[in-house]
Amino acid sequence: MRLHANAALSLSKRRVLCCRVVDERWTLTKAAEAAEVSVRCARKWVGRYRAEGELGLLDRPSTPARVANRTCEHRIEAIAALRRLRLTGPEIAEALGMALSTVSGILTRIGMGRLGRLGLEPAARYERARPGELIHIDVKKLGRIARPGHRMLGGQSARAWPGYHRQANQLGWEFVHVAIDDCTRLAYVEVLPDEKATTAIAFLRRAVTFYRRYGITVERLITDNGSAYRSTVHAPRLPAARHPAPTNPALPAADQRIDAETAIQEARVPCQSPVAPENDLSPDGRTPETRVEAANSGRWS
Repeated sequence: MRLHANAALSLSKRRVLCCRVVDERWTLTKAAEAAEVSVRCARKWVGRYRAEGELGLLDRPSTPARVANRTCEHRIEAIAALRRLRLTGPEIAEALGMALSTVSGILTRIGMGRLGRLGLEPAARYERARPGELIHIDVKKLGRIARPGHRMLGGQSARAWPGYHRQANQLGWEFVHVAIDDCTRLAYVEVLPDEKATTAIAFLRRAVTFYRRYGITVERLITDNGSAYRSTVHAPRLPAARHPAPTNPALPAADQRIDAETAIQEARVPCQSPVAPENDLSPDGRTPETRVEAANSGRWS
């Protein structure tokens, strides 16, 4: 049984109190003194026990049995219908002449608090039929971490870390180049120092070689409209990608697969060391963990 937070008596104490008065013929004053409660409290529980028995010892809800100004079901249905037309809470409140707080509470209660894709057509999902038919390529820009935070090392220890007082705008960036096969979700990821056209070309060549090891021939590419992929030196040096397809600026959803895959990989890779030591860098400035080959067998909904 779930008791009230400020209940003076538990269920067993209430039963003992009532049995002393009803069965053992104790007075209310004596029974209340033994239970360390007021006579008024003892009279309440004894009266409920005599009227309802054991069920009378349970806590009753404090909500009223009837609310005179409760919103009728027809008005709630009207609110839901207007919500399906993608009207906001203030617009519905103005149209029906109701308080905004009332409309917001009803929308939350019926599960329509978030607009989302409510009232729209289902999103068009697709998936390529064969591996290599379409490869998604994008770059995720991440800021370098030169020192651990105070939550890892504490106040004084964190300040003693080399480079703690360095300005954030002096740390630079790291560029995560990601290639994902649309059919198999086989991903190839590298962390490179920049996103220039020559870097993108070299990454794509290594990605094509990587997919070839799994028997996948790259046929088409889809990228965003970044300068690295629109440069004049990019297309002639990619014989494996015969039909590069830039992203339509009006349809940014084409990059959502890359963004979602990057978020998944960030969540999967544990942070073993807050900062990569400088002596672990290779001559080209990349760490030993630069090349990551990740296979994701899941399907996008």
